[in-house]
Amino acid sequence: MFDDDFDGPGLDLDMWLPHYLPAWSSRAATAATYEVRDSCLRLWIPPEQGLWMAAEHPTPLRVSGVQTGNFSGPLGSTVGQQPLAGGSVVREEQPFFAGFTPRFGTLEMRARAVVTPRSMVAWWLVGLEDRPERCAEICVFEIFGDAVEPGSAAVGMGLHPFRDPRISEDFAAVRLPLDVAEFHDYAVDWTPERAVFSVDGQPVRSCPRPPDYPMQMMVAVFDFPAHDQVDAHAGHVPVLAVDRVSGS
Repeated sequence: MFDDDFDGPGLDLDMWLPHYLPAWSSRAATAATYEVRDSCLRLWIPPEQGLWMAAEHPTPLRVSGVQTGNFSGPLGSTVGQQPLAGGSVVREEQPFFAGFTPRFGTLEMRARAVVTPRSMVAWWLVGLEDRPERCAEICVFEIFGDAVEPGSAAVGMGLHPFRDPRISEDFAAVRLPLDVAEFHDYAVDWTPERAVFSVDGQPVRSCPRPPDYPMQMMVAVFDFPAHDQVDAHAGHVPVLAVDRVSGS
């Protein structure tokens, strides 16, 4: 069971790590910009926040993210979570951390977002990669600002196999009549047979044969400084506000 309504004075560090994939860089360089206030976790990217993996990532990227698990191999190894497509090297060895790593269940999040065409918000689950093949992803929602229109948004959801040969790519962005700046309920009902994704209680997609191993949650807001419309939104601060996350 997991239920965080962010009513406490700060982030529950027994459950959450306020960094984004720190093994490939460092905890200092991957610290999230966040606050817990008014019964919400608020993640955002201020204009002065630096790039994530500036030397290695193929395009400029900034991230504020939190995760409920963490793992890496030893310094200098290539063992770790969600490496870049061309491979990554552990630059700061990480202790094993499993704040919440479910294997099946119903996971729900109530959240809202402020995005422009150069930003994106997402909530997904990924294998701990304690074994290389335990690396697939269940994406509960992924919303790019350039897919948001007045009164609707394309919401990405589904499965990514990465290097797990047992999982098939099964991902789609479905246009839904919702204002992402308002709170909505995003959920996945994850069983051994399938993952059923829903928004505001309405099923949207169903993917058969999802991963069957423990996974950690990842929650993040992204900014793409090299986007074609970067100048038009140079002062924009993307935000993901999470009112509640639960799992059962």
